[in-house]
Amino acid sequence: MWANRFVTLNPRYVNMPDINFATPSQDAAEPRPAAGEGGNLRWDIIELLFFAYRDFVGDPDQELEAFGFGRAHHRVMHFVYRYPGLKVADLLDVLRITKQSLGRVLKQLLDEGYILQKTGDNDRRQRLLYATPKGEALVQKLAGLQTTRITKALAELAPQDAETVKRFLRAMIDRDDPDKVLETIFATSHQDEKE
Repeated sequence: MWANRFVTLNPRYVNMPDINFATPSQDAAEPRPAAGEGGNLRWDIIELLFFAYRDFVGDPDQELEAFGFGRAHHRVMHFVYRYPGLKVADLLDVLRITKQSLGRVLKQLLDEGYILQKTGDNDRRQRLLYATPKGEALVQKLAGLQTTRITKALAELAPQDAETVKRFLRAMIDRDDPDKVLETIFATSHQDEKE
């Protein structure tokens, strides 16, 4: 079964092996035709979201590789920086990862001085997270790379289209079980719409 298959590894992306299995006769430039119910699927949007996400996180991935960090480090740093004093329990809700997965990443960020952990004033069991100046500098650098990509993409749109993009992205988010950070984001979005 595997005798006629080749494996291609693309080491550009840290923490994400890009392994492609292909048969020699397969023409990767032509997509599979839509058949049956598959014809009603939004392949156009699905693929655009896939490639947009790949490139959106690809810029920071290259920067993080120099530190031995990956996307999990980036996500942790982003939310700790944006929401100072975020509880570890809330961060787990935001990232929807296991305590064990977060523990490894958090330990590395704490040990290397990117994040500071304090106990809560009212509840000593709480672990509150803060970005250190070193962590803030890293987050701002990564956000700068992503902002450049966003700004370039929005420059191709009419000014009012940026609001349509934001509405679309908000609509894509599952609101059935929002965490505290997501509630804050939606509350801020609602305030922006009123003004």
